[in-house]
Amino acid sequence: MFYWLMKRVLVGPLLHLLFRPWVRGIENVPTTGGAILASNHLAVIDSFVLPLVLDREIVFIGKSEYFTGTGVKGRLKAGFFRGVGTIPVDRSGGKASEAALHTGLLRLESGGLFGIYPEGTRSPDGRLYRGKTGVARLALESGVPVIPIAMIGTDVAQPIGRTIPKPVRIGVVVGEPLDFSRYKGMENDRFILRSVTDEIMYSLMSLSGQEYVDVYAATQKARIATGHPAAKLPAQDTGATAPGGRPAPDVHVPVPPEDDATPSVG
Repeated sequence: MFYWLMKRVLVGPLLHLLFRPWVRGIENVPTTGGAILASNHLAVIDSFVLPLVLDREIVFIGKSEYFTGTGVKGRLKAGFFRGVGTIPVDRSGGKASEAALHTGLLRLESGGLFGIYPEGTRSPDGRLYRGKTGVARLALESGVPVIPIAMIGTDVAQPIGRTIPKPVRIGVVVGEPLDFSRYKGMENDRFILRSVTDEIMYSLMSLSGQEYVDVYAATQKARIATGHPAAKLPAQDTGATAPGGRPAPDVHVPVPPEDDATPSVG
């Protein structure tokens, strides 16, 4: 809570000045009780921007590498991610990842907000990638609603490889809560987990206007790193261009309202 208050008081005005953030649908975030905020992931600053536009404290999970760096730079990075409420997760999988999800479950059971990036890592090219089912497991085990969040333009402000963001306008679009109570007790059914995850990703696609690629972002990054061709979008004439094999929604990347002369934060 201390770090969150410090961000709001000290960093919030600077963010407001540099990025002129606009927010749409903030009323969809519940004022009390636990909820999962599931967001697309375009840039490192996503974990910094979202907490500053909310009136409630939120915590995230993030790769453990953010906390294990050495030297001054490593300590500063670790301090930054602790400051924005990030819980480290070992992305090698297995019990370490389960422990991180358990931490998220405890957060939700205590009535807090828990932020998660279903893609598992930043998009390598601005497109939306296949969601991992951890978000679905959290939703079914906790019974709380999932609030889809679309970050807009953060990849323009901070492209991959750029440490200091550029002062460009960014947006946050909050979707209506998704209720998965109909699947209560089915958190061990992998088909249900995939279906729930795809529904969440479809909502993110609808909110963000991103193109969808039905591979994991980490797989795409590995292909790029090893010099293999990146995955392409499915042929448009197949219609299977959205999560779950559904037709892509007819949406566009959101823009701020023309009459939005005064940016809104929190």
